[in-house]
Amino acid sequence: QVQLVESGGGLVQAGGSLRLSCAASGSILSISNMEWYRQAPGKQRELVASITRVDKTNYADSVKGRFTISRDNAKNTVYLEMNYLKPEDTAVYYCRFNVQNIGAFYYTTYWGQGTQVTVSS
Repeated sequence: QVQLVESGGGLVQAGGSLRLSCAASGSILSISNMEWYRQAPGKQRELVASITRVDKTNYADSVKGRFTISRDNAKNTVYLEMNYLKPEDTAVYYCRFNVQNIGAFYYTTYWGQGTQVTVSS
C-alpha cells in the first residue's frame, strides 16, 4: 500500500502565494505521473497540473502562468507553487500519483486526503 500526505494549504489573501507538497510512502517501485486536482464546493473535481517522470508538465488554462508543478523523485514528492492567487482558486486540493508497487507489473492510482486552500478577496 501507498500513503500520500499533503501539506501547505491554508488561508491567504488574493494576490498571495502558497506552496503545496504531497509526499508518498510505502511500497513504491516507481511513480509515473504526479498530478494535482482541486474541487470547489458544488463543482466537479478538475485537473490543475500534471508532471511526468521526465518533467513534462501540463496546466489547466485557468492557472497557466501562475502555478508551477515540480517533483523530487528521490523524495517521491510533488510540489505546487501557487502565485497570484485568486478567490476562484479556493478549493480542496488533492494529489494523485500513478505508482508501480514493489513486485507489481502494473500501475495503481493513489489519492491524497486533500488540503484546503482558501483565498480571500
